[in-house]
Amino acid sequence: MSAKITLVECPRDAMQGWEHFIPTAKKIEYINKLLRVGFDVLDFGSFVSAKAIPQLADTKEVIPHLNLDGTNTKLLAIIANTRGAEDAVVYDQISYLGFPFSISETFQMRNTNKTIAQSLTQVEEMQNLCVKHGKEMVIYISMGFGNPYGDPYNAEVAIDWVGKLSQLGIKTFAMSDTVGVAKPDTIEYIFSHLVPEFKDLNIGAHFHSTADKWEEKMDAAYKNGCLRFDSSMKGIGGCPMAEDELVGNIATENLVYWAEKNKIELGINLDAFYEASQMAAGVFI
Repeated sequence: MSAKITLVECPRDAMQGWEHFIPTAKKIEYINKLLRVGFDVLDFGSFVSAKAIPQLADTKEVIPHLNLDGTNTKLLAIIANTRGAEDAVVYDQISYLGFPFSISETFQMRNTNKTIAQSLTQVEEMQNLCVKHGKEMVIYISMGFGNPYGDPYNAEVAIDWVGKLSQLGIKTFAMSDTVGVAKPDTIEYIFSHLVPEFKDLNIGAHFHSTADKWEEKMDAAYKNGCLRFDSSMKGIGGCPMAEDELVGNIATENLVYWAEKNKIELGINLDAFYEASQMAAGVFI
């Protein structure tokens, strides 16, 4: 078997853009089902304003009902500013706070209503909160493989931002293909430079993709040292600010198939995984 990869399941990403509000009780049942699978990390909720992401306005109501007994899965919640971090750090159940840091000025304004410079100040504040409260911050390098907005982009910009932000003590980064524009050569370049240069960091991939491109993206990242991948059941999700219905997450079902084909260890309970996959079909209807 090849080296084990870190698997991050993202029901939050699936739910946040879903047209219909998923009832709180159903969210709780589904997330508890996912907790039985053995994913390394579960991106489960959001402390972003209810106005911006109404589908996850009940995250605080969900948390007390999650069953973390007997699982090593760590919970991750998304934040968009310091206020969200202040709300999130009080929950002992949460291990990671994730922040989308876009290297596209246009998208950073669309996503968090702040410039890149303003966001950098927020990252410092949020990182300090994480350190104080025993949490770990995860930075998503949004638009990390290119963007459709005409902002200047090259792979070196993405790599340089990882270096700058790591100086704040942040150890985990997810290079994010927010609008599904990543091509294998760009993926190869970024990971072949990032992984050897920053050996003490956890550098992962959060790919959005059309149905015909997911495997080439996975292959390019893994072959160049990426061992952390985000996905969601049924491939549902994607950034609601991106406004492209054809671009969803990598389907966890596809990732499991890919790992088995390539003899890559996942360390999950496959029976619980298939049960969760079946339940997802009833949650997202």
